[in-house]
Amino acid sequence: MRHYDLIVAGTGFASTFFLYKYLQKAPANAKVLVLERGHLYPHADRLRDLRGEKSGLSKLNPNHGETFVNKNPDKHWPFTVGFGGSSNCWYGCTPRFLPSDFRMKSKYGVAEDWPIQYDELEPYYSEAEHLMNISGPEDTPFPRNSKYPLPPHSFSTVDKVLHKAYGNQWISQPTARASRAVGKRNPCCVSASCSVCPVSAKFTIENSEMIVYTDPRVEMSYGSLVTYLELEQTQAKKIYFTKDGKDTAFSADVFALGTNAIFNASILLNSGDAHPLTGKGLGEQFGFDAVVHLKDMENVGGSTWVTANGYMLYDGDHRKNFAACLMESNNAPYVRLESGKWRHLATFRMIFEDLPQEENQVARGEDRNKPEVSFNKPSDYTLRGVRNLKEKLPSLLSVLPVEDIRYLEPYKTEAHILGTTRMHADSRKGVLDKNLLHHIYRNLFVLGSGSFTTFTPNNPTLTLSALSLHAADKSF
Repeated sequence: MRHYDLIVAGTGFASTFFLYKYLQKAPANAKVLVLERGHLYPHADRLRDLRGEKSGLSKLNPNHGETFVNKNPDKHWPFTVGFGGSSNCWYGCTPRFLPSDFRMKSKYGVAEDWPIQYDELEPYYSEAEHLMNISGPEDTPFPRNSKYPLPPHSFSTVDKVLHKAYGNQWISQPTARASRAVGKRNPCCVSASCSVCPVSAKFTIENSEMIVYTDPRVEMSYGSLVTYLELEQTQAKKIYFTKDGKDTAFSADVFALGTNAIFNASILLNSGDAHPLTGKGLGEQFGFDAVVHLKDMENVGGSTWVTANGYMLYDGDHRKNFAACLMESNNAPYVRLESGKWRHLATFRMIFEDLPQEENQVARGEDRNKPEVSFNKPSDYTLRGVRNLKEKLPSLLSVLPVEDIRYLEPYKTEAHILGTTRMHADSRKGVLDKNLLHHIYRNLFVLGSGSFTTFTPNNPTLTLSALSLHAADKSF
């Protein structure tokens, strides 16, 4: 049987940033195997397919919706299968969490504290931002020890008014959509078609310059569907996967699961994971749009799709009772269908934190490779935050010439999958420790946003990437 120093499942953000740091520290003779369920579907071919020029490569990877059983069709869980994972479909939003996000119980008496704190993660935030070439402002509501690699994107006319009124509570969004050409990436084209960026402005694993998967110590195996691990007392011994219709097993000293929060949990459940919280507490943020009609004011400008983040309803003692809200403004091509008022409007996305609820979960299905995903509803804590937002927003936006505010229906997803293998310092309250090692199986890393102890309003990608860097740095 073939044996490796490290076997990694998946090639998305979590796996890639973990492997990047591991390879910095590993010896020249290290042997690493990467198992990727899908295949490389290059950016150029994605664009051809969108134009109707059939490349045929889209059939290499399964449709994400056919890989699991969704028990609640009103709740969506989008992701991408294939090389690079969801870096191929994300929108590039990369705000940091706030220090208080890691201390929800000790600061606000809500949920649980994370076992890692902001100050410990800060240098890895900075490293991840430089690896992604993030565009961002100098003044932010979260502390920083270094500047962003690229300058911030420009504000829209509405953003300028809000920034003047609220300072660093209204900032140009930190983003992986480049504000100027860098490496293999062009500047953002502001077309609001970020899922498959037409100009490759957005950071992806494919256009990164991290040189992970071409390292001579790394062996790639595409079309390899991981099914389960052989677990024995406090160790993972082997990983089992299916390739070309054949079941195969390899052994390793260390294993790292970096699929996503659904499939990391599924693999562990298939393996007979003894931890009672594995698969429990699935969730994400809750969001909807507020459309604001403006009187005699055009909302134009801005050099990227999501132009700004607002923090006025984010942090504070209100979090003892109801959820934080992060505001996003954007300059997508919306128009007001009234003569002379086409651009007299602004659209804000209101994004609320949520708390893990054990009834929202990933469970084994009839087909071991198709887990069942159940989600009931967001927490009452979140819904109280929504009510607070609707009470406070007219006053917050009074610095603008507001005619009226209209709230749209909630989104069926924020396109994040969180919390099925949560971290906690106490092994009874979490599946993983602060280094993303399984509390029971001490040579098994479980990477990604499934590790999040609580679900802040922020986009998770920067934080899960920083956690992967930290885990590999502190563990080898």
